[in-house]
Amino acid sequence: TLEEFFEIWTWGQLGMHQKPCGLLNIAGYFDPLLEFLDRAVEEKFVREVHRAMVVVESDPRALLARFEAYEPPQVVKWINAGTI
Repeated sequence: TLEEFFEIWTWGQLGMHQKPCGLLNIAGYFDPLLEFLDRAVEEKFVREVHRAMVVVESDPRALLARFEAYEPPQVVKWINAGTI
């Protein structure tokens, strides 16, 4: 579900894993969702580096190739457990 997708994406942002999150965008099915994510970047709700963590392809082989080539971003955390 989308809830699980966003949970895993968030875990990646928090450094809980170093794996890519991907969408197989057949016939533009996820275009509205991708537009939403792009708008979130424009409005400063999501960092561009985090948006780039979502790997999107319309071809399964291309998506798998992007997964294999994926390198997670090195993002400085803006908060840590010691400040909570």
